[in-house]
Amino acid sequence: MLRDTVVQVDLQAIAYNMDKICEMAGSEVAVMPVIKANGYGHGAVAIAPTLMGHGARYLAVATLTEALELRKCYPEYPLFILGHTPDRLLPFVAEHNITQTIFSRKQAEILSAESMKAGRKTTVHLKVDTGFHRLGTDSLEELEEICSFPGIEAEGIFSHLALVNDEENRKQVDKFLAIIAELEKRKIYFKYKHVADSISSVDYPEFRMNMIRPGALVFGLKGCHKGSIDVKQAISFVTKISQLHWVSKGEGVGYDYLWKAPKDTVIGTLPFGYADGYPRNMREKGYVSIKGIKCPIIGVICMDQCMVDLSEVRDVNEGDTAIIYGNGEDNSMTIEEAAKLAGTNKNEIVARITARPPRKYSE
Repeated sequence: MLRDTVVQVDLQAIAYNMDKICEMAGSEVAVMPVIKANGYGHGAVAIAPTLMGHGARYLAVATLTEALELRKCYPEYPLFILGHTPDRLLPFVAEHNITQTIFSRKQAEILSAESMKAGRKTTVHLKVDTGFHRLGTDSLEELEEICSFPGIEAEGIFSHLALVNDEENRKQVDKFLAIIAELEKRKIYFKYKHVADSISSVDYPEFRMNMIRPGALVFGLKGCHKGSIDVKQAISFVTKISQLHWVSKGEGVGYDYLWKAPKDTVIGTLPFGYADGYPRNMREKGYVSIKGIKCPIIGVICMDQCMVDLSEVRDVNEGDTAIIYGNGEDNSMTIEEAAKLAGTNKNEIVARITARPPRKYSE
């Protein structure tokens, strides 16, 4: 650990969450945890063995670069790219035995040629656009044609819900099922059919089909509204006080002196900032926990540092631990609270934590 600012990841919590997700899904439903964005900030490569050992059938990512990072460490494990891989890069998919999302004839043609060259099949899942209008196609003819290419194994078919409301969710699922039914009439069958992410896996058991794609749930971040599942937050973010300052009443602190001491105040400098992924708009809203006391962040949050008001903390010293994000114990800020204060969602809070803070893993 070459920095005092560290992301701590509880692998036992991730294992517990995976066990609960698999229990919820049942033995007939494959669980494909989504570990894009460096495992939602937790470190994809490092958490992968825990997921593999606790029921993962596949590991899903968003990009080719994320898949290749995992492939270097896990040469044989099934990997799935949920997002778009540009046509010029599809040969890497075939070469490294990665399952790819495709939705066009052109993609299938390229993968087919590369697979035939390599003398083996490339596995794909077809992306159906059921109304999200992000990726996919709803053309039966194109979907059927994709499946006809030699060297292509169309193992799965999937879509993604916009999660507007019950009525819109059902419309999307009905459209998806109707397309599958029509393809089956044409003698095209799929091993895996999936639409459910973390939220819909919990809130809509009937949408689980025979595969689910939990992301945030794996890390103990709940977003469900109707159902419930017992999961534990797996991440915490901590640092240590770099320096103490005794500031007189009326003195300014930080850029533009946007914070001025209302009284004689002890402040502390902490070695983290927005380059570590902390939201810059948390100025005057955020806080850290030191010795169980909430210490407000004061002044402008810098790229690498920020300052906090320590006037309520007794016997404070340089080197004392400050909890940036925690599980709520010791008055620490949870990921959920951080998301509310920053005006975003929990996924962004953890995904934006950069690679700069080292990750420390505990069993």
